[in-house]
Amino acid sequence: MSDPDDSTKPPGATLAAELGDQLREQDATIATAESCTGGLMGAALTAVPGSSDYFDRALVTYAYDAKRQLLGVNREDLDDHGAVSEPVARQMASGVRDTADVTWGVGITGVAGPGGGTEETPVGTVYLGVAYAGPWETNESYTTVSRYEFEGDRSAVRSATVQQALEDVLAELRLVSGL
Repeated sequence: MSDPDDSTKPPGATLAAELGDQLREQDATIATAESCTGGLMGAALTAVPGSSDYFDRALVTYAYDAKRQLLGVNREDLDDHGAVSEPVARQMASGVRDTADVTWGVGITGVAGPGGGTEETPVGTVYLGVAYAGPWETNESYTTVSRYEFEGDRSAVRSATVQQALEDVLAELRLVSGL
């Protein structure tokens, strides 16, 4: 039986708490750069009591200019690939990691719908970037990007995106920490 208060919890509340515990244990920090989720991942992370121990910021970079100005996403990739693409998600994740000077950066870009999709990038397509800042002079820093296609209306796509992003960060954190 589900908790009667589940309807008031943000998407991924349980995972956000688990991720928060892991970040705290690793003395790691996180920031997000969000487009289609409009700050929902930041909301999920900050819904956890004590999140100020590890959460730095969430940037909602919906427009091309916001991605360029705040995250350093280059104009050529926006022109060549569009905002919903692997190169842009990669630059969003590494851009927020580096500008916030955190351990983990998350970049989220996608087509939540109901419009905006194409044959190559249908509604529900999301790219999630996760960037890790390894210790200086170790060459351990990296960024991964995964492409997903979620079903449902705009709300369902956005919720599924946050859930998946939390899972992706948790998986990378466990990989780096050897858990």
